[in-house]
Amino acid sequence: MSPGGGAAAPHGSYDVIVVGGGIAGSLVARRLGDLGRRVLVLEAGPAAADPEAGHRAALRTYLTAGAKVPGSPYVPSPEATWPEVTDLTGLPSGGYAAEGHLIQRGPLPYASGYVRVNGGTGNVWTGLTPRMHPEDFRTAEFGYGRSWPIGYDELEPHYRAAEYEIGVAADVDEQREHVGLPFPEEYVFPMRALPASHLDRIVAARLDGRRLADPATGDPVVLRVTGTPHGRNSTPDPLYDGGAGYVPVGAHGRPDPGSRCLGSASCIPLCPSHAKYTPLKTQARWSDTVTLVDRAVVDRVLVDGNGRATGVEYLAWNASGPVTRRTVSADVVVLAAHAVENARLLLLSGLANRSDQVGRNLMDHPVLLTWGLLPEPVGPYRGPGSTSGLEGFRFGPARRARAPFRVEIGNWGWVWAKGPVDGDVAELLRTGGEHGRGLFGEALRTAVRERLGRQFTLQFEMEQEADPANRVTLDPDRRDALGLPRPVVSYDLSPHVKEGMAAARQVSDRIFALLGAEDHTDHPAGPAWPGRFEHRGTTYAYRGAGHAAGTHIMGDDPATSVVDSDQRCWDHPGLYAVGCGSMPSVATSNPTLTMAALALRSAGAIARELTARDRPAVITPGDAP
Repeated sequence: MSPGGGAAAPHGSYDVIVVGGGIAGSLVARRLGDLGRRVLVLEAGPAAADPEAGHRAALRTYLTAGAKVPGSPYVPSPEATWPEVTDLTGLPSGGYAAEGHLIQRGPLPYASGYVRVNGGTGNVWTGLTPRMHPEDFRTAEFGYGRSWPIGYDELEPHYRAAEYEIGVAADVDEQREHVGLPFPEEYVFPMRALPASHLDRIVAARLDGRRLADPATGDPVVLRVTGTPHGRNSTPDPLYDGGAGYVPVGAHGRPDPGSRCLGSASCIPLCPSHAKYTPLKTQARWSDTVTLVDRAVVDRVLVDGNGRATGVEYLAWNASGPVTRRTVSADVVVLAAHAVENARLLLLSGLANRSDQVGRNLMDHPVLLTWGLLPEPVGPYRGPGSTSGLEGFRFGPARRARAPFRVEIGNWGWVWAKGPVDGDVAELLRTGGEHGRGLFGEALRTAVRERLGRQFTLQFEMEQEADPANRVTLDPDRRDALGLPRPVVSYDLSPHVKEGMAAARQVSDRIFALLGAEDHTDHPAGPAWPGRFEHRGTTYAYRGAGHAAGTHIMGDDPATSVVDSDQRCWDHPGLYAVGCGSMPSVATSNPTLTMAALALRSAGAIARELTARDRPAVITPGDAP
């Protein structure tokens, strides 16, 4: 790797330009660099010159931040801002107000953010790596959304490649039996599953084997607490790769056989022990043919008279100098800048939009949170935010009537629902005692221990279908610090998703009853709940999961989609748009592993395209000189 910097201009022409240094872009660059291809990665945000110093600085910034949100480890630069969840505020009337990078004009807010620094949102992701189910690729068969042009079987070998690159820890037998995922017969994950949390074990003891009637169909659903695959270091499985085993990757991409998840409760956003995968680990293993230039905001993709991509223009910025416009050329251009920013760049360039689908079909996982107190201490606020879930509501005919959902068991108390524990302590100080008096001293310590120690949350992640009305556009009159039109989001939830929310709430009520838990769920109108709506007389509220998708949607017809199954833009040879923006459905699983598998699949297609370019032309008699 050759760290760049806004002032460093790349030289000459490249085989491939990758726009964005997140997970998808870093994996594509690594694969092509390993093949000897000359790759330039242009990252809009800053990169740390010293990775360890950058890591320590991010930790300090996070620990001193007033609000512990996904972007807290980093300070946004005016030249490369990003949306943060704190940009949204709920109103007393039940509506919302928005400020910040995204201009929001929908009936409901798009409630997720992302990060624009080197490594992108992959620096702050949850680290959960479930695969999509084979059924998830065929949602149109259930009467909603879009189906994929490829199926699970075609993506399966790329799933395995992504699990190697990320370093996934999971139990393959559990994933077969309780999730219904097909795997090759001898396959095991690189690392063994992370241990279940104390909360997972308590919940499993009361729920495993119990049955609930699906609220939509009445069909019985068997409850089973199932471990979630993780992109975090665990114990390597000696059976991996036919007995070759796996060596965990630790700090800054170095092999570290002893690296393990230490259970830090700050690993979302930032894992202090380097056990969680980030794209910076992949970047550390780039070949010398890959060059990174940071502080480079690409604002135009260049094409020739035949529509073929030939390069990009970008704005090089530096905090201490003027912004400089630069041009660089390549045979292949790969957009890997996030679903919203990829769409923004295509719209700025006026490209790839024959289908009128660029920016449309914006999806996320709207998350219904329910929270309460269990009868006994559950040991919250340690380990990853979630280690297990309930998978039974993800599949089957009920998804015709309601959005399917996955239930995550939240290990970190009420933090996602109500904020840090400081709020609980403040409430006890104010009114925790008899007759509304505050608590102090030993009484306060006892009350804090009793309340915090029993907290748990259920997190219902809804599938949201592709809807062309949910879209990213540009506002030419409202521009960022570089003078570029800011992205506008129009967003809403369909009746199908709202039915899923209603079903999830009923499921939650029944689970709380089985657990013997006190339900403290409340979604009052006001600042804490900007994503709030009425459905059939009941109020619901949601958080965003940070899983933006669909904005350069994949399909098998250039009239109705932006990219083909290799994530190649139909309209422009040599131009790829990779990432979750290509996904026709987001199912109910966290999308990062699927995104990584797609990126590796695209890297193979790009490699073949470059090989064909290099193949000598065959001259036959009669060809014109």
